[in-house]
Amino acid sequence: MKKIICKKEYDTETATLIKAYSCGKLGDPTGYEEDLYQTPEGLYFLHVGGGETSIYPTEDIKRLAKTKVNEWLETH
Repeated sequence: MKKIICKKEYDTETATLIKAYSCGKLGDPTGYEEDLYQTPEGLYFLHVGGGETSIYPTEDIKRLAKTKVNEWLETH
C-alpha cells in the first residue's frame, strides 16, 4: 500500500518492516493488525487494517513520530 501524507510518501513496498503485531484471531470482526515500517528516509509509519468492528475497519497508513516508536514497540 502507498499513501502520501503531508507531501511525504509512505509505501509498504519500499519501506522496511520492523515489527508486525496482530490482535485477535483470523476472522475476528474486532481483530486488527499493526505493522511498523521505516522508510528509506528514516520516517516511521503503521500499516493497519482489521475486522469490520475493529479500531481499523479499513486498510490505512498512519504516520508515527520517531518519539513514539519505542513506546509502540514496548506495548506491542
